Amino acid sequence: MSDQPTPAKAWQEMERGNARFVAGEPRHPRQDVDTRHELAAGQRPRAALFGCADSRLAAEIIFDKGLGDLFVVRNAGQVVSESVVGSLEYAVAVLQVPLIVVLGHDACGAVRAAIDSTDPEADPLPPHIWRLISPIVPAVRRVQRASAVDGVFPDGVDAEEVGREHLRDTVGELLHSSELISAAVAEGRLAIVGANYRLAEGTAVPDVMVGIGEPA
Repeated sequence: MSDQPTPAKAWQEMERGNARFVAGEPRHPRQDVDTRHELAAGQRPRAALFGCADSRLAAEIIFDKGLGDLFVVRNAGQVVSESVVGSLEYAVAVLQVPLIVVLGHDACGAVRAAIDSTDPEADPLPPHIWRLISPIVPAVRRVQRASAVDGVFPDGVDAEEVGREHLRDTVGELLHSSELISAAVAEGRLAIVGANYRLAEGTAVPDVMVGIGEPA
């Protein structure tokens, strides 16, 4: 749409909103009756967000956004699925968002479940939960291998490092799974930012950026 920001500007808007939230100075924009009535005729979100379903990751609050600003897709552990890819393709192709933010976080229950599942003595998970968290296990294994000494895995594994690895995997999987999304990035119409949300601080820290400058 003609009034959409560039991918870089869309991310800058997200950063500014998060900074207001962190500072305790949110504006709570576009949450009034007039905005609600205006949006009844259609939506023009400025970005799409694919995040973990954790109750502490309320996207519009974290980024100080309002009605119609974000097209949000969430599941436990922000794990790519057919429905996730289809929803994000809709955001890109139909709503023409210039930005997809993939949002992970520390102390993620899905990441912890994936780590615990690699223990040979762990109880089996219910099948639906296992299917959900199993795509996180490769990140667990990579972190375990990187920490191994003489081929022996350590007793524990850094959950935050697993979360970062999984976030990068998620961004890569989106690009691999969707020709539509990868083509939009290649054409400069779309960027993807993978960020980790720090629960105590409230900050969304970029870790991987595709289509705009890399994080400092």
